[in-house]
Parts: sequence; C-alpha cells; structure tokens
Amino acid sequence: MVSFRSGLLSCLLATTSYAFAVKPISQSPAFTHGSHGATRVPVNLSMSGGSQAVPDLKTPAAIYDGAVAAGAAKASAPWAKIFKLGIAAGCHIGFGSYLAITVGAACPQIAEANPGLQKIIFGAFGLPFGLIMTLVTGGELFTGNTALVTAAAMEGKTTKADLMKNWISSYAGNLVGSLLLAYLAFKSGTLGNAPASVAIATAKCALPFDTVFIRGILCNWLVCMAVYMASGCASLAGKMVAVWFPISAFVALGLEHSVANMFIIPLGMMRGAKITTADFIMKNLIPVTLGNIVGGALCVMGIYGTTFGKWFESKDE
Repeated sequence: MVSFRSGLLSCLLATTSYAFAVKPISQSPAFTHGSHGATRVPVNLSMSGGSQAVPDLKTPAAIYDGAVAAGAAKASAPWAKIFKLGIAAGCHIGFGSYLAITVGAACPQIAEANPGLQKIIFGAFGLPFGLIMTLVTGGELFTGNTALVTAAAMEGKTTKADLMKNWISSYAGNLVGSLLLAYLAFKSGTLGNAPASVAIATAKCALPFDTVFIRGILCNWLVCMAVYMASGCASLAGKMVAVWFPISAFVALGLEHSVANMFIIPLGMMRGAKITTADFIMKNLIPVTLGNIVGGALCVMGIYGTTFGKWFESKDE
C-alpha cells in the first residue's frame, strides 16, 4: 500500500510539472553546509509555466503595440479569408442578439416594474458572449477592425488600400452571416409570438439620422474598448471580463451597433415589422456604420495612437 501511494504521488507530481515549474538558480554560500555536507540548491516556484509565463495583463503601451500588430495581420489577410471569418463573426454576433431578444427582451413585467433592471438583463445575456466567441476564434468583426486596422495604417504598418480591403470584406461577411442567422432564427420558431423583435426593429428605424449617428459613435467606443482591453489579456477569464462590462453597458444604454442591427432589424422584418429595405439601410445601417467608424477609429484609437504611438508625426521623427 505504501509503495502504491508513493507511485501515485510521483505520477501526480509529474502531471503537474507545467503548472508548477521548478527552476534551479545559482548556488549561494548561505546554502552550503561544510565541505562534506550536502549542498542545498534554492529554487524558484512559479505558477503556469514558471518564469517564462506570459503576464496576464499587458502594460498600456504594450496593449497598443499588440493592437497595431493585430491590425497589420488582419489587413494583410486575403479577401476570401477576411470574408469567411466575417461570416463567422456575423453569426456569432447574431447569436448574441438572438439570446438578448429571447431573454432580456421577454421580461415585460420586469420592464414595467423596474426598467433599469430589465435593461441590465437585456445587456448582460446576449451580446457579450457573441463578442467572446468572435475574439477567441479569430473572427473578423467590422466594428473592431475600425480600431485595430486603423491603428496599423496610421503607424505605417499597412496601406490605406489594405485597410479598405479589410473593412469592406469584413463588413460584407458580417452582413451575410447576420442575415443567415436571422433567417435560421426566424425559421426555428423559438421566439413564438413574442413581439420584442418587431418592436425593437421598428424603434431602431424611427429615429432621426443624427441621433442614430451619435448612438453609433458611443456604441463602438465601448465595443472597441472591449476588443482593445481583451487584446491585453492572456487568459480566457481576463478576456471575458474585459468584454462583458463594456458590451453589456452599450446594450443596456440603448446604443447602436451596425453588425448587431444586421441581425435584429431583418429578423423583425421577417416577423412582420413594417420596415422596408430602404428604411433599414437609410434610416439605420448607414448612420450607425458611420458612427461606428468614428467611435472606433477616433474615440478609441485616436487617443491611444497619439499617446503611445506616432499618429500625425512626420516619418523622420
């Protein structure tokens, strides 16, 4: 029995060698016991890979450098790759919107008694998990690309032509993925007779152009902060926290996200909302998209690019 326990302990220690890395360091006189005695070698005990472990959170300057590198990589990808990953991202954001409508938008009693609580529920359950799926799996989301690829272009790491290639192909892929998911959600019948999807879509297309534009700016300010902060986290838990708060906030605040609306408004139209395709494009999609560009490129990256980067500096500086 003693032999069995010793063997089991040895196996357990062997299997945990990555999580607890033991690293010898140079011998010190304080650990030497005479000329004939045993010599003790001090060790450093580190979690998750020892001294070579990647820090869970980068410094602010390193986060910016990483964002520039990510933007350059995205810009250098071929059209087809960006488009396909854009479809995946559109589906992921669609799933998030689908969940939000199913849960948060289906609480009429809570909305009447405590509208603030209903907004928090609407924001917390849905869009955050859609963005997490996109970031973890390498999807191409237009709204996030307005920040990352813009930074790469402003730092001279990619060209304006590649920036436009990335924006156009990711936007097109997001639209295809969102429409596909909207159709599947409509055909699934899981929403029953709930009126939320029709009401939300109708409200989104009934606002003035400037109001929708401003809501688009504010929305992507938060979305790109989520993407930016998540890029600075090494662990999945860190990325999830970085995403959850800004994304749930923008939804609860009633702001406008172009890719989410590519799912929400067509779904409402399929379910009977009296909205034309022209209404969808002219009254919502265009002003929201323009606002999202300003929010991501200027409100987020404009600040960090002029602080940690070399935006607007001459090349010889």
